[in-house]
Amino acid sequence: MHTGALAAALAYICWGLFPLYIKLLGAVPALELVAHRSWWSLVLVLGVLAVQRRWAWLGPVLRSPRTLAVFACSALLLTANWLLYVWAVNADHVLDASLGYFINPLFNVLLGYAVLHERPRPVQWAAVALAACGVLWLAIGTGHVPWVSLALAFSFGLYGLLRKTAPLGALEGLTLETLMQAPVALGWLLWLQAHGQGHFAQGNLGLDLLLLAAGPATAVPLLLFAFGARRVTLATLGLLQYLGPSIQFMLGVFVYGEPFDLRRGLGFALIWAALAVYSAESWRQLQRQRQAAAA
Repeated sequence: MHTGALAAALAYICWGLFPLYIKLLGAVPALELVAHRSWWSLVLVLGVLAVQRRWAWLGPVLRSPRTLAVFACSALLLTANWLLYVWAVNADHVLDASLGYFINPLFNVLLGYAVLHERPRPVQWAAVALAACGVLWLAIGTGHVPWVSLALAFSFGLYGLLRKTAPLGALEGLTLETLMQAPVALGWLLWLQAHGQGHFAQGNLGLDLLLLAAGPATAVPLLLFAFGARRVTLATLGLLQYLGPSIQFMLGVFVYGEPFDLRRGLGFALIWAALAVYSAESWRQLQRQRQAAAA
């Protein structure tokens, strides 16, 4: 239990600190950085699979059109999410990115209702309504809809839904997704290099190492998360998931000096209140289930 909680917490902390890494690569366009992220992630996960000799799953998957279609969609959503996130960080929208991941758990409630036919409890609906008020307030107070936040929550929520219903584990699923991304990613990187527009292997060793690190920076948190998620309760995981956007929020305000006035603060406060209501109700429901099982 303690090892699992530590692994999950480290995963969320890594995701929270990710803007620091992206800012170091501010000179690299988002599309090129995402291509490096896809390619070097594939190299890393193939290496892990080779060490563990875990290839038996690949044959049946390649013969399953439905599984391939599901992971083609999840790969597209993951690519879109990465592109938008990298762009948002380098365009000084770290706060908007953090807001997207604060909204994500509540957006998952709506997806569960609409797609999986789950029946959210009244308190969960109240949390969603409170978060919607926060988003509406931000739209009115700032004069525009927080589309970056909503797009990040939407893309990652749909990605999570596909992965929840997919038949592969974290490592195998990431491998298949990056296998699908790799031809386009490698082709784009080779085209950039051939036309003198690529940033890799241009005599800047520090930049080369940072681009190579895109693989571990992507895959390691995912593997830590997969390890931790199997060893902690969903309630614990639900509370830990706020570490990532909280760290991003603090980076946006205190490190990058993004504007955070009273109007924006009220919008965030409404969403934080929604998350507090949602988390408390989820924790209480889990305790009731435990007591019922014990009885």
